Amino acid sequence: MLKDGIDKKALSALQDACEAKDAVMVTSILEDLHPEDIADIFYDISLENAQYIIDAIPLDRSVNVVRALDEDILARFFKGYDSKDIAEKFIIHLDSDDAVDMISVLPTQRANEVLSFLEDKEFAGQIISLLHYPDNSAGGLMAKELIKVYLHQSVNECIDTIREQAENVSKVYTVYAVDEFDKLLGTVSLKEIILNKGNTKVGQLIKNNNSLISVNVYDDAEEVASTMYKYDLDAIPVVDALDRLQGRITIDDIVDFSKEEADRDYQLASGISENVESTDKVWVLSRARMPWLVVGLVGGILTSGILSNYEPALSAFPKLAFFMPLVAAMGGNAGVQSSAIIVQGIANNTISEGAIFPKLGKEFLVALINGLLCSALLLIWNITTGIDYNLGLTVSIALISVIIFASILGTITPLILNRFKIDPALATGPFITTTNDILGLSVYFFIGNLLMA
Repeated sequence: MLKDGIDKKALSALQDACEAKDAVMVTSILEDLHPEDIADIFYDISLENAQYIIDAIPLDRSVNVVRALDEDILARFFKGYDSKDIAEKFIIHLDSDDAVDMISVLPTQRANEVLSFLEDKEFAGQIISLLHYPDNSAGGLMAKELIKVYLHQSVNECIDTIREQAENVSKVYTVYAVDEFDKLLGTVSLKEIILNKGNTKVGQLIKNNNSLISVNVYDDAEEVASTMYKYDLDAIPVVDALDRLQGRITIDDIVDFSKEEADRDYQLASGISENVESTDKVWVLSRARMPWLVVGLVGGILTSGILSNYEPALSAFPKLAFFMPLVAAMGGNAGVQSSAIIVQGIANNTISEGAIFPKLGKEFLVALINGLLCSALLLIWNITTGIDYNLGLTVSIALISVIIFASILGTITPLILNRFKIDPALATGPFITTTNDILGLSVYFFIGNLLMA
């Protein structure tokens, strides 16, 4: 999987340098590449060469490269290192949230071994506490590293505190103000700290800070992402049930989470039931695809049953069969379009329970307009090409009925799935397509039987 960061000639030279154990050449080839681009190279080289690259480049770059690896690549990569090396070469140099992501790819026993080799026991404790939170929760996304000051501190004391804490914080977005129980009370801007006199208390600097936005450790990660996007936040504090400050989530973590969710929804909409990568084993890929292939198979069997029930109609009017693919395809397209709009609205929190009936009404009108236009165009085409008028009229009426029905189904299905805590992205995939094929053809033959009998 060659990426834009390096061409084939440079990749070949890099592999030769790795085989020759030429660290100087390896460093020279990679010195202008971003860590993300170096990580992409690991798809195209052997595990041994990947490990040699990590050992050859500077420590700060090697940590960022390993952090950028996909989970499946990272899990294989770590097989070349013992637990102590993983702890000392990588984990200790990361923020707590990134460290948790790395350790999570390891088997439980080995993860415990890695943690035992961390000399900074406070850092190890932070990682362990984060591992207890669900992956798709605020606690699962947050990092423990942050800047916090206390209400009773003066500006001078506050500056000393910030200097001490900033050593462990890669990016300082916000300074959080807490009381003696670590209860989050507000934020203090660096500008206020710099401009005020040294004896000014922190409590005086947050007195008008009434618009603080925070999330609970167990809040759903999608809700956290929605909140940060809505209020255009670079970071958001995470608190427990007693409003005690537990950590912070930064925008880069939310971007990564949103990308993973988008990839998962895309796979689900395509009929892939598990989160898989192209590099996974054949059995894993087959297992992920099989459930919805079986659903499609069952749908095909049911469709065959419908056709057999209308065999007399097909025998009497064989030209009805000409338009079966058209009706099925138009119904499927209309259903997927409607469900995609609803799924997007659910993801963006722009659809509330009170707006369901207005949304149904709106989708009905859209389907009616589109159905009328498509049916009119089809009728005109059939007339101009000399197809029997009754057949053309039957197909057109059936088409508008199928489009309306499929659009309503496509609107209702994701709303129902969401109500029962099932990912509504499922509605844009084989589920809605198969359902529309079955019901669409049923409507088509029912109308055909009525009008052409």
